[in-house]
Amino acid sequence: MPMIEIQHISKWYGDFQVLNDCSTSIEKGEVVVVCGPSGSGKSTLIKTVNALEPFQQGNIIVDGTTLKDSSTQLAKFRSRVGMVFQHFELFPHMTVLDNLMIAQIKVLKRSQDYAQKKALQYLDRVGLIAHKDKFPGQLSGGQQQRVAIARGLCMDPVCMLFDEPTSALDPEMVGEVLDVMTQLAREGMTMMCVTHEMGFARKVSNRIIFMDQGKILEDCSTRDFFEHSEDRHERTKYFLEKISIAH
Repeated sequence: MPMIEIQHISKWYGDFQVLNDCSTSIEKGEVVVVCGPSGSGKSTLIKTVNALEPFQQGNIIVDGTTLKDSSTQLAKFRSRVGMVFQHFELFPHMTVLDNLMIAQIKVLKRSQDYAQKKALQYLDRVGLIAHKDKFPGQLSGGQQQRVAIARGLCMDPVCMLFDEPTSALDPEMVGEVLDVMTQLAREGMTMMCVTHEMGFARKVSNRIIFMDQGKILEDCSTRDFFEHSEDRHERTKYFLEKISIAH
C-alpha cells in the first residue's frame, strides 16, 4: 500500500478549477518533487495531502487514513504528516525550543521532559542546538526554516511535505536547508516537495511530477524527466529549456 495515494482530485475556487483530476501515489521512502510554472496548482495539491485545502472530488489516503472519511480527526492526522511551509510559520513570541515542544505536548500529549528531549535531539540534528533559547526573529531565514523542519520531525511523522521551503530565502541560505532535506531523503523519509530547485530535484528525488494549469502532465522517474526530454509533453520541454537557459 502506498504511503500517499492521490485519487482523481479536483478542486475549484468558485468557478476557477485549480486542480483537474490529479492522481498519483508515493511509496514509503520515495522522494517526489512536484514542479511546474507559478499558478500550476503545485502548492494547492500538496496542501490537500494534509487536509489544509479541502477538495471537491476524488480521495486522498495517507498511511491508510482516508481524508474523505468524515470520522477522520484532522488535527490528529496532521500531527503525523510533517509540513514545512514557505514562510516558516514559527511562533515569534516563543523560543526555538518552545516552538518544537508545544505541538508535542498539546497534540501528542507528551510529557514536558520527553518533548524537550525530542526537541533537543532534532535541533542538534539540524545543527541549531546552540540557538535553542533564541526567538525566531533572532535567526536567519535559513536557520528558521531548519527549525521548522526540526519541529515537523519532532512529531515522528510518517511522511514530510515541503511547500517551496527555499523560495523565501536569500540564495546564500538555500543550501543549508537543502542539505537537511538531502540528509532526510538519504535516511529513507517519505517526502513530497514542491520546489523550483532543479539541482536538488535531480540529485535527491526518485520521481518528478510536473504540473501545468491544475493538471499533472508528467509523472516519471527523475532520470526520464531530465534525460529523455524527447518523450516529454511539449509544455514540459518548454519548461526544461527555460531552466537549462537559466542555469
